[in-house]
Amino acid sequence: MAGSWRAVAQAVGTLLAVLGWVSSCVTTFVPLWKSLNLELNELEVWSMGLWQVCIAHEEGAVECRAHGSFLALPPALRIARLLMCLSNGLGLLGCALAAPGLRGWSCCRDKPALKRRLLLAGGAALGAAGMATLAPVSWVAYNTVLDFWDDTVPNIVPRWEFGEAMFLGWFAGASLAVGGLLLACSARAAGTATPPAPAGRQPPAARGPARGHHLHPKNADLVI
Repeated sequence: MAGSWRAVAQAVGTLLAVLGWVSSCVTTFVPLWKSLNLELNELEVWSMGLWQVCIAHEEGAVECRAHGSFLALPPALRIARLLMCLSNGLGLLGCALAAPGLRGWSCCRDKPALKRRLLLAGGAALGAAGMATLAPVSWVAYNTVLDFWDDTVPNIVPRWEFGEAMFLGWFAGASLAVGGLLLACSARAAGTATPPAPAGRQPPAARGPARGHHLHPKNADLVI
């Protein structure tokens, strides 16, 4: 029962980890963190990411321009760049560490302690990657909400809103964190499994006569 639970946990954890890492990479580079619809010109839709700003026209053409300077960016976007790149690296490291520790891999099969340590290390790296994704996405979302409801800005000024990448980033961070937790728990369950009890000694009555001390039938009356 415990073995089947560990197999399911490792399979689900691996799937969530890989899916979360891919989603985190997509979130990092797509320019869809914020969106802006201009009321004066409804034919254009502006979108902003960590690396560039794009304008989508009604004709289907998209024009993108990279941010001028890293230091000129708002603090939230600067830190989001660093944390998202860190998350991508930690996610890749976590998947690479956890893979040899899975039950289906023949690597290190004769070293169960090493496989458990690899699973724990991979799960910890994936959990850190999830936190490194959730933190910048939530911070940018918080600043977007503050700017949207800022009373000091006139109502005629367009406001930035959430883009699709924000929701993808939340999904990526949650998947990485849950996947790492499942892998770490499966490794801990494997390490704390109770070994089978040693076979008890047979009682003296069940043992056969010692070698070299067989009684001859003729001497049976002497024993009695």
